[in-house]
Amino acid sequence: MATTEQKRIVLTDPSEYRPEYKDKKEYRNFNIHTCPDRVIETYKKMHTFQTVEYVRGKIEQYCKFNHAEMTMMEALNSLDGFLDESDPDVDIPNSLHGYQTAEGIRKTHPDKDWFHVVGLIHDVGKVMAHWGEPQWSTVGDTFPVGCLPDDRVVFGRESFKNNPDMKNEKYNTRLGIYDENCGLENVNMSWGHDEYLYRVLTSDLNTCRIPEEGLYMIRYHSFYPWHTSGAYEYLCNNKDEEMKDWINEFNKFDLYTKSAVTPNVEELQVYYSALMDKYIPGKVKF
Repeated sequence: MATTEQKRIVLTDPSEYRPEYKDKKEYRNFNIHTCPDRVIETYKKMHTFQTVEYVRGKIEQYCKFNHAEMTMMEALNSLDGFLDESDPDVDIPNSLHGYQTAEGIRKTHPDKDWFHVVGLIHDVGKVMAHWGEPQWSTVGDTFPVGCLPDDRVVFGRESFKNNPDMKNEKYNTRLGIYDENCGLENVNMSWGHDEYLYRVLTSDLNTCRIPEEGLYMIRYHSFYPWHTSGAYEYLCNNKDEEMKDWINEFNKFDLYTKSAVTPNVEELQVYYSALMDKYIPGKVKF
C-alpha cells in the first residue's frame, strides 16, 4: 500500500524535463491518411480479434506463469531487438525506450526511486512476443472488452465492425457485461503487455514492492481513451479517478521522452540493477 509520501504528486509540464519538447500534436498522430501502414494493420487486427472470449483465453494461458524464469533486468534486455509496430513515434528497441522513460522520471522525481523502476520496466510485458504472441495482442492502446467500444479509441468505433462481439447483444451496449462505476479492476481490458506485466508483478509467485500508484501506471498506461480522452468514465470508481493523475504524470515521460538520442545503458546499469534488487528481487516467473 502506498505511503502518504508516495501519494503526493506535483504535476509537471513536459518542457521542464525535455528542452527539445515539441508540440503535442506531433505525437500520437493516428491520422488514417498519414499513419504508417504497420500501425494501421496492427490496430485493425486488434480491434477485430480482441473479444471477451479471446481475453479470457489469454488470461488462462499466461497467468500460469510458466513461460520463463528470469530477472527483470534480463527480461528488459531481451527487448533489445523488439520494435513496437503500433507506435507511430518510435523506431528504437523497446529496452532503450524504457531507459529514456526512466531517466526522464528520475530527473523530475529524484526522490521517488520506485517511479524510476516503473519507467524502466513498464513495457516489459512485451516479452510475450518471444513466445509467439502477435503484436496486436501485445502492444498498442488498450480498451475494455465486453461493452460497446467508445469512438475515442484509436481509429474509432468503426474499426470494430468485424469484431464478433459487436453482434452479441450481451456485449454491444454501453455497459455490456458491467455495472455503472464498477471500477476498472472489475473490467476485462484488451489483452496486451500492460495487463500481463501487472499480473506477473502481483502474482503470489513473485516478489514486487512497487507501490499501488506504480502498479496502476503499469496496468493502465496504454488505456489512452480513458486517461487522455475521458472515455469510459462510467466504468470507473473513485479509486480510479484518484489514480488518474499518477497515470497521466507517468505518460508524459512515456510519450515525450521518445527520441532518436539513446541513453548510455552501460553507465545506467549499476543504478537500475540496484533498484531492481530493492523492488523486484531475484528471478521472476513469467
